[in-house]
Amino acid sequence: MHIDAQQENGICRLQMEGELTIYHSLEIRDGLMGHLAANAEIELDLSGVTEMDTAGFQLLLAAKREGTRLGKAVRFVSHSQAALEVIDLYNMAAQFGDPLLLSARQ
Repeated sequence: MHIDAQQENGICRLQMEGELTIYHSLEIRDGLMGHLAANAEIELDLSGVTEMDTAGFQLLLAAKREGTRLGKAVRFVSHSQAALEVIDLYNMAAQFGDPLLLSARQ
């Protein structure tokens, strides 16, 4: 998993590329929480997520909850098919509160 960070109009946009799975969960968690601590607003682009498991889903949910706890905005955009399938499996679309749109890659 590779996370590319870019600052744009006061928003930290994180482009996630690769597998959002238990095998990468520690490095992903550390990266997400670091960006969350350093920024008031984060947008996670999930269009490059090729695989997501329960651990990956839990990381996204934890980032969203931590953002809420800290009073910071955390949004998920451009969901890949892999991300949509897991979110749908757990019936958690409403919990994320973000529009679920397929990326242009689909």
